[in-house]
Amino acid sequence: MHYDFQFADVFAAWPLLAKGTWITVQLSLSATLIGLAIAIFCAWGKTWGPRPLRWVIQAYIELIRNTPFLVQLFFFFFALPAVGLRWSPYAAALVAMFVNLGAYATEIIRAGIESIPKGQIEAGLALSLKPHQVFRLIILKPALRAIFPALTSQFILLMLSSAVVSVISADDLTSVAANLQSQTFRSFEIYIVVTGIYLALALAFSALFRTIQRHALSYPDRR
Repeated sequence: MHYDFQFADVFAAWPLLAKGTWITVQLSLSATLIGLAIAIFCAWGKTWGPRPLRWVIQAYIELIRNTPFLVQLFFFFFALPAVGLRWSPYAAALVAMFVNLGAYATEIIRAGIESIPKGQIEAGLALSLKPHQVFRLIILKPALRAIFPALTSQFILLMLSSAVVSVISADDLTSVAANLQSQTFRSFEIYIVVTGIYLALALAFSALFRTIQRHALSYPDRR
Protein backbone atom coordinates (compact mmCIF):
# COMPACT_ATOMS: atom_id res chain seq x y z
CA MET A 1 0.00 0.00 0.00
CA HIS A 2 1.41 3.34 -1.09
CA TYR A 3 0.50 6.61 0.62
CA ASP A 4 1.57 9.99 -0.70
CA PHE A 5 2.38 12.24 2.25
CA GLN A 6 1.44 15.87 1.62
CA PHE A 7 2.20 18.21 4.51
CA ALA A 8 2.06 21.42 2.46
CA ASP A 9 -1.54 22.21 3.39
CA VAL A 10 -0.86 21.50 7.04
CA PHE A 11 2.22 23.71 7.25
CA ALA A 12 0.44 26.44 5.30
CA ALA A 13 -2.06 26.61 8.15
CA TRP A 14 0.59 27.06 10.83
CA PRO A 15 -0.90 30.39 12.09
CA LEU A 16 -4.16 28.57 12.89
CA LEU A 17 -2.28 25.72 14.55
CA ALA A 18 -0.21 28.20 16.56
CA LYS A 19 -3.36 30.00 17.68
CA GLY A 20 -5.00 26.70 18.65
CA THR A 21 -1.87 25.68 20.56
CA TRP A 22 -1.84 28.98 22.44
CA ILE A 23 -5.53 28.62 23.38
CA THR A 24 -4.84 25.08 24.63
CA VAL A 25 -1.95 26.33 26.78
CA GLN A 26 -3.94 29.34 27.97
CA LEU A 27 -6.93 27.20 28.94
CA SER A 28 -4.72 24.70 30.76
CA LEU A 29 -2.71 27.29 32.70
CA SER A 30 -5.78 29.34 33.66
CA ALA A 31 -7.70 26.26 34.75
CA THR A 32 -4.71 25.06 36.76
CA LEU A 33 -4.29 28.34 38.67
CA ILE A 34 -7.99 28.60 39.51
CA GLY A 35 -8.30 24.88 40.18
CA LEU A 36 -5.35 24.90 42.58
CA ALA A 37 -6.84 27.84 44.49
CA ILE A 38 -10.08 25.87 44.83
CA ALA A 39 -8.17 22.73 45.82
CA ILE A 40 -6.15 24.50 48.52
CA PHE A 41 -9.32 25.94 50.05
CA CYS A 42 -11.13 22.59 49.84
CA ALA A 43 -8.15 20.73 51.32
CA TRP A 44 -8.08 23.19 54.22
CA GLY A 45 -11.85 22.94 54.67
CA LYS A 46 -11.85 19.17 54.54
CA THR A 47 -9.05 18.97 57.11
CA TRP A 48 -10.00 21.71 59.59
CA GLY A 49 -13.32 23.12 58.44
CA PRO A 50 -16.67 22.71 60.24
CA ARG A 51 -18.53 19.50 59.61
CA PRO A 52 -21.15 20.97 57.19
CA LEU A 53 -18.35 22.42 55.05
CA ARG A 54 -16.57 19.05 55.03
CA TRP A 55 -19.77 17.39 53.83
CA VAL A 56 -20.17 19.90 51.01
CA ILE A 57 -16.55 19.49 49.92
CA GLN A 58 -16.77 15.70 50.02
CA ALA A 59 -19.97 15.79 47.94
CA TYR A 60 -18.22 18.01 45.38
CA ILE A 61 -15.24 15.66 45.18
CA GLU A 62 -17.38 12.55 44.81
CA LEU A 63 -19.59 14.16 42.17
CA ILE A 64 -16.70 15.30 39.98
CA ARG A 65 -14.47 12.26 40.39
CA ASN A 66 -17.27 9.82 39.62
CA THR A 67 -18.67 11.46 36.48
CA PRO A 68 -17.02 11.78 33.04
CA PHE A 69 -15.32 15.05 32.17
CA LEU A 70 -17.26 15.13 28.90
CA VAL A 71 -20.57 15.04 30.79
CA GLN A 72 -19.38 17.86 33.05
CA LEU A 73 -18.46 19.89 29.98
CA PHE A 74 -21.88 19.30 28.42
CA PHE A 75 -23.54 20.27 31.70
CA PHE A 76 -21.87 23.69 31.77
CA PHE A 77 -22.34 24.39 28.06
CA PHE A 78 -25.70 22.80 27.24
CA ALA A 79 -27.60 22.32 30.53
CA LEU A 80 -27.02 25.58 32.39
CA PRO A 81 -28.41 27.78 29.57
CA ALA A 82 -31.77 26.10 30.28
CA VAL A 83 -31.82 27.98 33.60
CA GLY A 84 -30.55 31.22 32.08
CA LEU A 85 -26.81 30.84 32.60
CA ARG A 86 -25.16 31.05 29.19
CA TRP A 87 -21.47 30.54 28.50
CA SER A 88 -19.23 31.05 25.52
CA PRO A 89 -17.44 27.84 24.45
CA TYR A 90 -14.19 29.15 25.95
CA ALA A 91 -15.81 30.07 29.28
CA ALA A 92 -17.63 26.74 29.54
CA ALA A 93 -14.41 24.87 28.78
CA LEU A 94 -12.47 26.87 31.37
CA VAL A 95 -15.07 26.39 34.10
CA ALA A 96 -15.40 22.66 33.42
CA MET A 97 -11.61 22.25 33.50
CA PHE A 98 -10.95 24.08 36.76
CA VAL A 99 -13.93 22.48 38.49
CA ASN A 100 -12.62 19.08 37.42
CA LEU A 101 -9.04 19.81 38.44
CA GLY A 102 -10.13 21.27 41.77
CA ALA A 103 -11.75 18.00 42.84
CA TYR A 104 -8.75 15.85 41.91
CA ALA A 105 -6.15 18.26 43.28
CA THR A 106 -8.03 18.56 46.59
CA GLU A 107 -7.30 14.94 47.42
CA ILE A 108 -3.67 15.30 46.30
CA ILE A 109 -3.14 18.39 48.49
CA ARG A 110 -5.00 16.82 51.42
CA ALA A 111 -2.66 13.83 51.24
CA GLY A 112 0.29 16.21 51.32
CA ILE A 113 -1.15 18.02 54.34
CA GLU A 114 -1.63 14.77 56.21
CA SER A 115 2.00 13.85 55.52
CA ILE A 116 3.20 16.77 57.67
CA PRO A 117 4.21 15.58 61.18
CA LYS A 118 1.69 16.67 63.79
CA GLY A 119 4.53 17.86 65.99
CA GLN A 120 5.27 20.70 63.56
CA ILE A 121 1.63 21.80 63.65
CA GLU A 122 1.50 21.62 67.45
CA ALA A 123 4.72 23.64 67.64
CA GLY A 124 3.19 26.34 65.45
CA LEU A 125 0.07 26.48 67.62
CA ALA A 126 2.26 26.60 70.74
CA LEU A 127 3.92 29.70 69.29
CA SER A 128 0.47 31.36 69.21
CA LEU A 129 0.17 31.19 65.45
CA LYS A 130 -3.39 31.23 64.21
CA PRO A 131 -4.68 28.19 62.27
CA HIS A 132 -4.49 29.98 58.90
CA GLN A 133 -0.92 31.05 59.69
CA VAL A 134 0.03 27.49 60.62
CA PHE A 135 -1.50 26.30 57.37
CA ARG A 136 0.29 28.88 55.24
CA LEU A 137 3.68 29.00 56.96
CA ILE A 138 4.21 25.49 58.32
CA ILE A 139 2.06 23.13 56.28
CA LEU A 140 1.53 24.39 52.74
CA LYS A 141 5.08 24.62 51.36
CA PRO A 142 6.33 21.26 52.74
CA ALA A 143 3.10 19.68 51.52
CA LEU A 144 3.54 21.18 48.06
CA ARG A 145 7.11 19.92 48.01
CA ALA A 146 5.86 16.39 48.69
CA ILE A 147 3.01 16.44 46.17
CA PHE A 148 4.54 18.59 43.43
CA PRO A 149 5.19 15.64 41.06
CA ALA A 150 1.58 14.48 41.42
CA LEU A 151 0.26 18.00 40.78
CA THR A 152 2.41 18.43 37.68
CA SER A 153 1.21 15.08 36.35
CA GLN A 154 -2.35 16.27 36.92
CA PHE A 155 -1.61 19.41 34.91
CA ILE A 156 -0.25 17.37 32.00
CA LEU A 157 -3.34 15.15 32.09
CA LEU A 158 -5.57 18.23 32.17
CA MET A 159 -3.79 19.76 29.19
CA LEU A 160 -4.09 16.56 27.18
CA SER A 161 -7.74 16.02 28.14
CA SER A 162 -8.49 19.61 27.07
CA ALA A 163 -8.74 18.16 23.55
CA VAL A 164 -12.28 17.16 24.55
CA VAL A 165 -13.41 20.82 24.62
CA SER A 166 -13.35 20.83 20.82
CA VAL A 167 -16.77 19.12 20.92
CA ILE A 168 -18.34 22.42 22.06
CA SER A 169 -16.44 24.38 19.38
CA ALA A 170 -13.84 25.89 21.69
CA ASP A 171 -11.02 26.98 19.39
CA ASP A 172 -8.32 24.78 20.88
CA LEU A 173 -5.70 22.81 18.98
CA THR A 174 -7.91 19.77 18.38
CA SER A 175 -10.76 21.96 17.11
CA VAL A 176 -8.38 23.65 14.67
CA ALA A 177 -7.18 20.23 13.51
CA ALA A 178 -10.75 19.05 12.91
CA ASN A 179 -11.51 22.16 10.86
CA LEU A 180 -8.36 21.71 8.78
CA GLN A 181 -9.20 18.06 8.19
CA SER A 182 -12.63 18.97 6.86
CA GLN A 183 -11.04 21.49 4.47
CA THR A 184 -8.02 19.56 3.24
CA PHE A 185 -8.96 15.89 3.84
CA ARG A 186 -5.34 15.25 4.89
CA SER A 187 -6.28 13.51 8.15
CA PHE A 188 -3.09 11.49 8.51
CA GLU A 189 -0.76 14.45 8.06
CA ILE A 190 -2.81 16.80 10.25
CA TYR A 191 -3.01 14.44 13.20
CA ILE A 192 0.65 13.49 12.92
CA VAL A 193 1.49 17.18 13.35
CA VAL A 194 -1.06 17.71 16.12
CA THR A 195 0.19 14.63 17.97
CA GLY A 196 3.71 16.03 17.73
CA ILE A 197 2.54 19.39 19.12
CA TYR A 198 0.82 17.78 22.10
CA LEU A 199 3.90 15.64 22.75
CA ALA A 200 6.16 18.69 22.56
CA LEU A 201 3.92 20.61 24.97
CA ALA A 202 3.86 17.76 27.47
CA LEU A 203 7.65 17.32 27.36
CA ALA A 204 8.28 21.07 27.58
CA PHE A 205 6.03 21.53 30.60
CA SER A 206 7.49 18.45 32.27
CA ALA A 207 10.97 19.96 31.89
CA LEU A 208 9.73 23.33 33.16
CA PHE A 209 8.15 21.77 36.25
CA ARG A 210 11.30 19.78 37.00
CA THR A 211 13.27 23.04 36.87
CA ILE A 212 10.79 24.75 39.20
CA GLN A 213 10.94 21.84 41.62
CA ARG A 214 14.74 21.83 41.59
CA HIS A 215 15.11 25.58 42.21
CA ALA A 216 12.05 26.53 44.25
CA LEU A 217 10.96 23.47 46.19
CA SER A 218 14.07 21.39 46.78
CA TYR A 219 15.77 21.32 50.15
CA PRO A 220 18.85 23.55 50.49
CA ASP A 221 22.20 21.96 49.73
CA ARG A 222 23.96 21.67 53.08
CA ARG A 223 27.34 20.76 51.70
